[in-house]
Amino acid sequence: MERKTVAVLGSGNVGRALARGLAAAGHQVTLGTREPGRPELAEWAADAGGGAGGVALADSLAAAGGAEVVMVATAWDGTEAALAAVAPALDGKVLVDVTNPLRFTTRLELAVGFTDSGGEQVQRWAPGARVVKAFNTVGFELMDHPDLPDGPPTLFLAGDDAGAKADVAALAADLGWGVHDCGGLVAARLTEPLAMLWIEHAIRSGSRRHAFRLLADPR
Repeated sequence: MERKTVAVLGSGNVGRALARGLAAAGHQVTLGTREPGRPELAEWAADAGGGAGGVALADSLAAAGGAEVVMVATAWDGTEAALAAVAPALDGKVLVDVTNPLRFTTRLELAVGFTDSGGEQVQRWAPGARVVKAFNTVGFELMDHPDLPDGPPTLFLAGDDAGAKADVAALAADLGWGVHDCGGLVAARLTEPLAMLWIEHAIRSGSRRHAFRLLADPR
């Protein structure tokens, strides 16, 4: 494992799960948040930093500026603003898009699709970054070493930069995931609807402990 400095933007359940897992795997992690001084976040960071790496708190720009890899794990309606706030720090960096472009009308649905995707939109918002779509097809409960009866699930990733995808695949392996490379960032148009299928099953089953696995016959 090559130790990385990672900034996770977004202090909700997803961001905290990724930060905790990556710190436990030995990476140096900073959780970027609008309110780094919140006492409950400081208490969480002290607990989450007890593993091999560490978790610090900082405002999002400072977090992104000191990182090799930036992960954006914000709600979709706040993603553009979050990236605009850290834009000067993103050029040349691996930017992992963990978001899903969700909106509520009469029901939960994708806000982008068919000829575009949230991942491609993130690339337009951060044109200098090397965007990889990943970690968007599972709930936060299973992001770190998913333990399911039938074995490890598959993490689907998409991006246009092979080196960036290799870095994200290595981070995923540190979190206990097998990886399937779906191709270019355009493939986010496929993985984001897959997230909607995950959500639909969660609603119908009343459980969030499920994930997708790609099975292939090598013959």
